[in-house]
Amino acid sequence: MAYIVDFKNVSTVGLESSPVAEALAGLRANEARYFMNKYKHEFTVVPASESQESLDYVNRILKERDIAFAAKPLETSRFQVENIQFTYVFYEDGLGLNVMYTVDDPKKRAVGFKLSEGMEVPEELEGKFKFARQKSKLAGTIRGSFFVIKGEY
Repeated sequence: MAYIVDFKNVSTVGLESSPVAEALAGLRANEARYFMNKYKHEFTVVPASESQESLDYVNRILKERDIAFAAKPLETSRFQVENIQFTYVFYEDGLGLNVMYTVDDPKKRAVGFKLSEGMEVPEELEGKFKFARQKSKLAGTIRGSFFVIKGEY
């Protein structure tokens, strides 16, 4: 069942099994606030069990870097605003992953990783990426990194 993320009243709905559920909920709310403020788009998530197509898409792109996460995916979100397709996956360990794929500009396509406050860098990313820190009122300290997508998806 789809859930519209409320960034004013942060909820752990759908994320309860995560050891960092509060921080992950803040991270998810932070994304929701961004899309509302920038694009007037309501950020909606669905359980990962109902969105295999989105998971398959993300996993295909991650194969470019030989990355396959062991953590359980909890939720996904997939939508398009303007000329950009976005796909999000929120994992049980606290990782938030997004694919930004511009429809008409192959130079603006990337996979972003955001680590919830309190989680360790996933083994699959350890030593492969440098993480920058960002402060968020909703999510505390977020550590993030990304890579540019080379293939066509």
